[in-house]
Amino acid sequence: MTRNKNNDFRMSKYILRHLPAYTMGILLLLMVDLTNIYVPQFTAEIIDGLAENPLFSVKDLSDIVLKIFILGIIIMVGRFGWRYFILGSSRKIQYELRGAMFGHLESLSARFFNAHKTGDLMAHFTNDLNAIREATGWAVITVFDGFIMTVMVLVKMVLYVNFNLTLLAFVPMILIAFGCYVYGKVVEVRMEAKQNAFSALSDKVQESMAGIRVIKAFVQEEADFKSFEKSSEDCMKKNLSVVKLRIQFIPLLELVIGISMMLSLLFGGNMVLKGTITIGQYVAFNSYIGMLVWPMIAVGDCINIFSQAYASYVRISKIFDESPDILDSEKENNVSELKGEVSFKDLTFQYPDGDTPVLKNINLDIKQGEMLGILGRTGSGKSSLSDLLLRVFDCEKGTLLLDGTPIDEIPLAVLRRDVAYVPQDNFLFSDTLEENIAFGLEDKVSDRPELRELVVKAAKAACIDENINTFPDKYQTVVGERGVTLSGGQKQRSSIARALLKDAAILILDDSLSAVDTDTEEQILSNIMELRKDKTTIVIAHRISTLSKADHIAVLNDGEITEYGTHEELLNLGGFYKKIFDKQQLEKELTEL
Repeated sequence: MTRNKNNDFRMSKYILRHLPAYTMGILLLLMVDLTNIYVPQFTAEIIDGLAENPLFSVKDLSDIVLKIFILGIIIMVGRFGWRYFILGSSRKIQYELRGAMFGHLESLSARFFNAHKTGDLMAHFTNDLNAIREATGWAVITVFDGFIMTVMVLVKMVLYVNFNLTLLAFVPMILIAFGCYVYGKVVEVRMEAKQNAFSALSDKVQESMAGIRVIKAFVQEEADFKSFEKSSEDCMKKNLSVVKLRIQFIPLLELVIGISMMLSLLFGGNMVLKGTITIGQYVAFNSYIGMLVWPMIAVGDCINIFSQAYASYVRISKIFDESPDILDSEKENNVSELKGEVSFKDLTFQYPDGDTPVLKNINLDIKQGEMLGILGRTGSGKSSLSDLLLRVFDCEKGTLLLDGTPIDEIPLAVLRRDVAYVPQDNFLFSDTLEENIAFGLEDKVSDRPELRELVVKAAKAACIDENINTFPDKYQTVVGERGVTLSGGQKQRSSIARALLKDAAILILDDSLSAVDTDTEEQILSNIMELRKDKTTIVIAHRISTLSKADHIAVLNDGEITEYGTHEELLNLGGFYKKIFDKQQLEKELTEL
């Protein structure tokens, strides 16, 4: 599967890649169409031979039947061939597009995912890609087959039957062409509305299923169902608007075709009576009229398919038009690994969509091997620091340095490899606990069983090994979507084990011990300090017990560092840190009573 890392999205690129297969398929389609137009002629020869030629023998009949049989074999092989090449190519294009779109999405920054819902993105991978597949498959067949078949049938009708009769039958096709133009303009607008409604419905279902526990906890099932019903009804109405247009257009199309066949019956029958054409030619002519019916109806289908595909193409193009905010610097450097020194120099930062700074004049120096604790109220800017260290967002150049190098000059591959992160919202994949803990490794444990020892070691350091061994399947336990089958503390400790196994130069724990008890917390911190003696650790927390063992502690208030020092130094200051400490100590004493 191709993994696109740029925003170059042109359908022509994918079509040209499979041009040889399309060419072969179209040649086979041409062969089938060319073969088809001789079937009515041979049928006419049989009728005229039996009706008008007294010398017409069984051998003559057998020869013509044999020709028809051979034509049937050719048509069968040809139809298999064009389906294999053309429809096969459309499936491959869908496959390549899916890979390119997924790869491009992975390259985009947090801003894009903050603005786009999961359900909407899923609709691009399902409905939109299916529409493009139809356009590059059946629609290609229909357009070519319809045009070539129409031309060849008309030529055959003129040369084999009669020019005037052919012209009379062709006149209604002008009306069809005009009707198709109008139909295409209207259906394009309705198709785009239909696709958008499907995206909204997909997003609603995804969000409801992901938040089902919250919905049940607040007894909002009925209200949520009504919201779903509203989205579903809107999607139904948008689909019906397309269907209604189609059921108006197709009967009108068939009416025009019926008029064409009626004219051929009236005037063709009169020509037979006058002897202008034979009975066989008249039968062949009616067969040819029947062969024209499909291309005429196919025009409507093509417009429908191409309109839907165009709407999907526009929606997908908008994704490929997005560019990542965070890119590797064009400046060459020799940074191949991080040691762990972190420096904030007069750093002030506000989010791209914000209007006020969330961090102001931050100055911090963290040496390799140190543990820094960060404390602050909700919204004080703690998590913003981790966002900047991970380059989820960029700050002003020169205000954040790692090992003395501006962070934007460090290759992203090196930065993401050498910085481990345990977020507040611990995300586990729907996989085994073993694979979740080993997620940061290059190889899967199932491919390299010797990695299991490292997984167990990390789990023990995170104090989750004992819990895992109580599960029936132990490390092979599948945790379910987002780790839903685990408790909050188990998810946190599994995420900590995953980060510890990465053995990165810098480890960030963003309020990652809030769901574990104080005894377990103390054991985990002791293990981390033991394992990471020469590596940098940044611990963001609300509990003093989590921070007390840090080498230095920074207190954030409204985006500014208001207190800085060791645990004892901050207690002696008698400021915010001391107040939080006293409050938590009182809560602990009351709990123990």
